[in-house]
Order: sequence, then structure tokens, then C-alpha cells
Amino acid sequence: QVQLLESGGGLVQAGGSEPLSCVASGRTFSSYFMGWFRQAPGKEREFVACIDRSGYRQYCADSVKGRFTISRDNAKNTVYLQMNSLIPEDTAVYYCAASRFWSSSSSSMDYWGKGTLVTVSS
Repeated sequence: QVQLLESGGGLVQAGGSEPLSCVASGRTFSSYFMGWFRQAPGKEREFVACIDRSGYRQYCADSVKGRFTISRDNAKNTVYLQMNSLIPEDTAVYYCAASRFWSSSSSSMDYWGKGTLVTVSS
């Protein structure tokens, strides 16, 4: 069992930056691929970024490519999402997720955090 707890978020002005963190419980963090997803009001949950177990390979959705960066620190059981050049369309609840497989599909995730709200004001 893996428990995930996100932190960060809040109200951010457009053009600003915001770092998100997600701490995982347990000793097996390094065995999981990690991802970030988001869900805007009235919309389905969508993929944002994922990272492999070592942190060497990352993949981001086209909508955030060049603005968001995913990283991880296995010694701290933590995955990060650095969000830069934020726009109002980035407003959403951001979720951290863990998977046994390399995937950008929410249906492939084994564990989810409860999410943290990011609101970008124009």
C-alpha cells in the first residue's frame, strides 16, 4: 500500500510559478513510476506529466511542455511538479499518482493522492 500526500498550490497570478510536491509513504517509492494529473471544474481528469523510477526519463503533456517540469528524489520519497508561466487554463485540482507501469493513462495508476487545488488568476 502506498499513500500519497500532495502539498503546494493555492492562488497564483498568471505568469507566475508554483511548485507542487508529493510525498509517498512506504519503502517502495523507487519501484513506482510517478505521475501528475489534473482535473479542472466540469472537466475530466487529464494527464500532466510522468517520470520513470530512476528519474531519468520524463514525459509531459503538450499543454504543459516547456512550462512544467516533473522530477523526483527517491531518497526523500518525493515527486515534484514545478509549474512556470502559469495561465488561467491551468486552474485545476492536481493529483499525484503512482503506477507499476510507464503510462500516461489514469486507468493505469495504482495509487492516488487526494489532490491540491491550483487557481491561476488572470
